[in-house]
Amino acid sequence: MSHAVSATPQPPVRRLPLSGVLRVNRPSDIWFKPATSVAVAAALVLVPLLIAGRTDLAMYAMSGAFCALYGHQLPYKARVRASVWCVIGMTAGMAVALVCASLIDSVPALIAIAAVLAGVQKAVCDATRIGPPGHVILVFVVAGSLFAPQALHEVPFHVTLTFVGGVVGAFVALAPALVRREGPERRTTARALEAAAGYLATEDGPKRRRARHAAAAAVQGAWQALLAAGERTETRRTLEHLVLHAEAALVGTPRAGDLDQLRTWAHQVRGRGALPEVALPDGAGDELLGIETEREGLRKQGRERLVRMLLKPGSPVLPIAVRCAVGCAAAGYVGLALGVGHPYWAIVSASAIYQANVTLTWHRVLQRLLGNVLGVVVFAALVPLARTSVVVLAVLCIVLSFCNEMLISRNYWLGSVSVTPMALLITEFAHVRPVTELVTDRVLDTLAGVVVGMAVAILITNRRTGGRMEQALAATERATSGADRVLAAPTGSATELAVARRGLTTSLVELRDAADTAAGEWWQRALPEERLLRTEQRAHRTLAATVRRQGLVRDADEGTDPGTDGLLVAAADRVAR
Repeated sequence: MSHAVSATPQPPVRRLPLSGVLRVNRPSDIWFKPATSVAVAAALVLVPLLIAGRTDLAMYAMSGAFCALYGHQLPYKARVRASVWCVIGMTAGMAVALVCASLIDSVPALIAIAAVLAGVQKAVCDATRIGPPGHVILVFVVAGSLFAPQALHEVPFHVTLTFVGGVVGAFVALAPALVRREGPERRTTARALEAAAGYLATEDGPKRRRARHAAAAAVQGAWQALLAAGERTETRRTLEHLVLHAEAALVGTPRAGDLDQLRTWAHQVRGRGALPEVALPDGAGDELLGIETEREGLRKQGRERLVRMLLKPGSPVLPIAVRCAVGCAAAGYVGLALGVGHPYWAIVSASAIYQANVTLTWHRVLQRLLGNVLGVVVFAALVPLARTSVVVLAVLCIVLSFCNEMLISRNYWLGSVSVTPMALLITEFAHVRPVTELVTDRVLDTLAGVVVGMAVAILITNRRTGGRMEQALAATERATSGADRVLAAPTGSATELAVARRGLTTSLVELRDAADTAAGEWWQRALPEERLLRTEQRAHRTLAATVRRQGLVRDADEGTDPGTDGLLVAAADRVAR
C-alpha cells in the first residue's frame, strides 16, 4: 500500500525549553524499594569490612551492592534474570577497569577506554530496557576504578569483592518475593487502572490525548509485566481480568460509576488484602487465549530483539551510544586540560546527561549542573563529620544512598544533591585528599562533562529518530491492516482477533513514543505529521472495532447496536480526541 507522505516543515534547530525542568514532581510509587534495597545492601557489605578493619576495600564491595538498584519494576521471575546479568555486567566492568588501571599509566589512554566502555554500557542498557538507574551506575563504577591506584596481583581479590557485593545486592532486591510474590504485577495493574480512570476524568483537548497515551502505555506495561511473570496463578488471572477492564475503558462508552469503580479497584489492588472479585468481561476468554499465544511468542523473540537492537544496521540505540562515547572522551580530555589529574567525574557527568533526544538531554544538563553544585556544598558541610570516624563515614554513605533514591524520582537534580557527596565520601575510605582540591576538581569536572557533553549531542546528529518513526508508522499500518483482515474474515477465530488487537495496541504505544522522541531531536528532517495523525486515527478505529467484536465493552445505551458504523465512528472520534 502506498502512502502520500505529507511532512510538516519544522526548523532544524528547536527551542530548548526551561519551563518545568527543575519542577519537583510526585515521587515514584516504588521509590522506597530501591532506596531501602541499596541501603540494606550497602550496610551488609560495609559492616564486615568495618569489623575486619579493611574499609579501604569499601569501593569494590559497594560497587557490587549497587546491583540492588536494578529491576524493581520487574516481576520476580524476570527480576532474577535481570539481577544475574547486572551482577555479571558489574563484575565484568570492574575486572576490565582494574586490569587496565594496573597496566596503563597514561591518563589520556584511560580516558579513551572509559569512553568506549561507557558507550557499550549505554547501548546495552538501552537495548535491554533495564530501567533506572541504567548505565549511569555502571559508568560511575568503571570510570572511578580506572583512575584508582591498582596492583595487578590485587585484581582477582578486588573483582571477587565486587562479585560478592553484587550477589548480596541481587538477593536484597529479590527478598520481597518471600512475602509478596505478585507485588510487581499488582502495582503495574493498579497503575493501569489509575491511568484509565485519569483518562475518563480528563476533559476533551490536548490533555485528553496525553492522558489516553499515558493510559495506553500503562496498560501495555501491565500486560508486559503479566506476560513476564511466569506461571498464571489465581492472583495473576484476576489481575489479567482487571487489566482487561482498564483497557476496555479506553475504547468503550463510559458509563455512570466506571470512574469510581476503576479507582476503587486500583486502591484494592495496591493494598495487601484480597483482590476484588471481578467478573471476566464477555468475550475475554478468547482474549486470554490470545495473551497466552503472545506469551509464547515473546519467549522466542526476546534474544532476537536484543541482537537486532545492538547489531542491526540502523539500530536506534547506536547513535546515542556513539554520542555517549564521544561525549565522555571529549569531556575527559577537557577536564584533563583544565588541570584535573583524574577527570573520571567529567566522564560520569557526560554519560549521565544522554537521553533519547537533544531536548531531553538539555533538561538533564540543567538538572545535573544544579544538583552537582549543590551536592558539592553538601559534601563540604559533611566531610568534617565524616572524618571523625570510619563508622560515621559508613553511616553517612548508607544514608546518602537511601536519600538519593528517595529524591531522584521527584527530580533528577534532587538525586544529584545526594549522590555527589556520597561518591566523594566513598573515596574517603581509601585515601584522604584536601577538601578544597576535591571540591575544585568536582566542579570543574561537572562543568566539562555537561557543557562538552551537550555540545557533542548537538553536533552528532541522530536522524535515526525519524527513521524509527517511519518504521513505527509502517508497523502500525501493517498491524491495522492485519486486524482489519481478521475482522473482515467470516472464519477468523477469536484468538486470532485477540492476538491482532494486542499487536495493534503495542504498535500504537511504540508509534507515539517514536513520534515524541523524534519531535525533540535537532537537525531532523521534517516529520510526516499528517500521516501520523491519519495512521493513529485509523488504528484507533480498528482497535475500537476489535474490542467491540470481542464483546469486551458495552454501550451506555443497551439498545444500541455495537456493530453499527455510526457507533464505531463515534468511539473513534472520542479516542482520537
